[in-house]
Amino acid sequence: MALPDKRGYFGDYGGKFVPEILMYALEELEKTYEEACNDPQFLDQFSYLMANYVGRPTPLYYAARLSDYLGGAKIYLKREDLCHTGAHKINNALAQCLLALRMGKKRIIAETGAGQHGVATATASAMLGLECDIYMGAVDVKRQELNVFRMELLGARVISVEQGSKILKDAINEALRDWVTNVDTTHYVLGTVAGPHPFPRMVRDFQSVIGREAIKQIKASEDRMPDLLVACVGGGSNSMGLFYPFINEPSVEMVGVEAGGFGIPTGLHAARFQGGKKGVFQGALSYVLQDEDGQITETHSVSAGLDYASVGPEHCHLRDLKRCKYVSVTDDVALEGFSLLCKLEGIIPALESSHAVGYLIENPPEKGKVVILNLSGRGDKDVQVAKQELQKRKHSHD
Repeated sequence: MALPDKRGYFGDYGGKFVPEILMYALEELEKTYEEACNDPQFLDQFSYLMANYVGRPTPLYYAARLSDYLGGAKIYLKREDLCHTGAHKINNALAQCLLALRMGKKRIIAETGAGQHGVATATASAMLGLECDIYMGAVDVKRQELNVFRMELLGARVISVEQGSKILKDAINEALRDWVTNVDTTHYVLGTVAGPHPFPRMVRDFQSVIGREAIKQIKASEDRMPDLLVACVGGGSNSMGLFYPFINEPSVEMVGVEAGGFGIPTGLHAARFQGGKKGVFQGALSYVLQDEDGQITETHSVSAGLDYASVGPEHCHLRDLKRCKYVSVTDDVALEGFSLLCKLEGIIPALESSHAVGYLIENPPEKGKVVILNLSGRGDKDVQVAKQELQKRKHSHD
């Protein structure tokens, strides 16, 4: 629990692999974060906004029909989809924008894949009066049109990235280039528990409100700890937010679900733990999907937010310790999870979270077990993609 160490390592993973010009910015950010965490005024302001702007605590909902369908384990959904902006991303975006103000930086940049982090950052920037530019891969701009329009409505400029494979990793590359150029006036709101130290620690700490709430809520409902936690893993912020407060509870099993895309053998997936190896990528040492020459390989997922070649360093450490199990499910299984939650519970989940639902369909927990699934976002942004994909599958079966 005392990790990362002073150099930003979780066991063998993490660190700060950045140009020298960014070292000062990262040190300034770490110092500001430590000061803010010990400043009652900052903490009061943050708590007030989390309660009255974000809408926390989010409910822990017992999904009775899903539980029956899967054979009688008690499945609870942690409803991050009910946060303002529709996902857990606002917890971290709001906190980092407050830190930017504290550092006297009036311009915010961010990367986004599915658009939820972009929307959250644009939202926090609008509310706090900050200038905001969002980098988004051209492929994601196309498949997440609704979120692009939402960001623009909120006053942000969405910059479509045409380089590389035009997805999340390329958006991060562009955002990092911008930050190097404008480091004195600009704060980069990184959206996940990846990248250089202190981002993995800081984002984890801001997101661990999810797990802290879940502990109180499950004790109130079941008078005990859960048996199993399940969450999808892209960069890994929603899963780390849920898992972290439970790490010292050995009886609680934790499963992170990566994007299996078209299946691991096809090579078209984003399952870093099943197809990747150790490497340095975008500021940290982690597991990365790469070829023999260390070049980043193309990834694929039906969900833009999981379509990423690396994973947060703390997840790698938890895997090494065998504290957390990492698995993957395919696009098809995720779409099945998406459809099932819609029909059984009247909840349209994000395609990212649908991977976690898909995992439970393939691996139904034993009757009587208590499970918490992190429903990290709502599916409004994905309805068009889901419609196309489900129709495609229907036609191929007809």
